[in-house]
Amino acid sequence: MAVTIIDEQSEEELWIEFKKTRSPELRDAFIRKYMPLVKYVAGKVATGMPGNVEFDDLVGFGQFGLLDAINKYDPSKNVKFKTYAVTRIRGSMIDELRVLDWVPRSVRQKAREIEDAIVEVESRLGRPATDAEIADSMGISEEEFQQVVMRVSGISMLSLDDVWYPGDDSDRIPIGDSIESPSSYNPDVIVEREEIRRVISESIKELPEKEKMVLVLYYHEDLTFKEIGQVLNVSESRISQLHSKANLRLRTKLTNIRKGIM
Repeated sequence: MAVTIIDEQSEEELWIEFKKTRSPELRDAFIRKYMPLVKYVAGKVATGMPGNVEFDDLVGFGQFGLLDAINKYDPSKNVKFKTYAVTRIRGSMIDELRVLDWVPRSVRQKAREIEDAIVEVESRLGRPATDAEIADSMGISEEEFQQVVMRVSGISMLSLDDVWYPGDDSDRIPIGDSIESPSSYNPDVIVEREEIRRVISESIKELPEKEKMVLVLYYHEDLTFKEIGQVLNVSESRISQLHSKANLRLRTKLTNIRKGIM
């Protein structure tokens, strides 16, 4: 079987053949074809992570996820492999980072303080809290609050993953599946989804407009922080802040909701 086999046959036929034969040559061909996807996901996960998280390490972690995706992919479910693989690749990176426990205790503490402040303010006011209100609840200035948000950017993404993926592989819900662009939003579609997807969607709808837009552009439209900054005419660091705050708000909401529904 030639190395260029994926170019010679339809990929759908090859997946069906691989599912039957478990051909090592086909597996290697799929790995070569989708390695750029691993690097792409690593680049997105690396955004906002501390400097001690190496891109090459993320790529290495992601390779395990790619291999797992190739071995477990079922073409009969009518889901594109790329869509399926992104979740596995990203999940593998997150899992390995969590095992390494690379986040300093002080940063975890700050993330909890922000989450507690969000809960206190929003339960008292009955609406999304502003930056100034969260900062005031924490007893710091708004400028100091923005600096804290930047410090916890990596942990906010990681901790939110605990809510998106509460159990084993069968529970994994890609965030992109729960975010719809405003132009295609359809309440009827959400009603038909399982309860957890509905809860995530409703929680995203309640976010402040700019934070919601960042999530839509990052996860649904697949833009980088730099590209989102160009769209919204703000700096890349500002987009990172908005992304972190959106994640922290969602983690707070979903953790509380999950305690009541799951």
